[in-house]
Amino acid sequence: MKQKLVVKLNMHDAKGRSKAMKIAVGLPGVISATIEGADKDQIAVVGDGVDSIDLTKLLRKRMGSTELVSVTPMDEKKKEEEKKPEATIAWPYQYYPIVPQQHFVYETPYSFM
Repeated sequence: MKQKLVVKLNMHDAKGRSKAMKIAVGLPGVISATIEGADKDQIAVVGDGVDSIDLTKLLRKRMGSTELVSVTPMDEKKKEEEKKPEATIAWPYQYYPIVPQQHFVYETPYSFM
């Protein structure tokens, strides 16, 4: 089951954000991780079977103060319904790219006049 986890951290600079992202992406089952929030102090992790407790514990151990804001399931059915296949155009022939031909000129050391 895909789910979205939002975790709030104390990240003051780019180095802290990078460290938190590496920790979050290192967990098994994580599909993507993004930084959110007005102050860029939240990490949103999308994954399949990601344990929210393990994520929070790891971030708290390595980064300090951490708060689990929300855990929401991702609806896969809505995304499948929204994506409708577009009509494709089938050409009656296969396209072959035109390759310029190279002509070689050979010079002989002997001249025949």
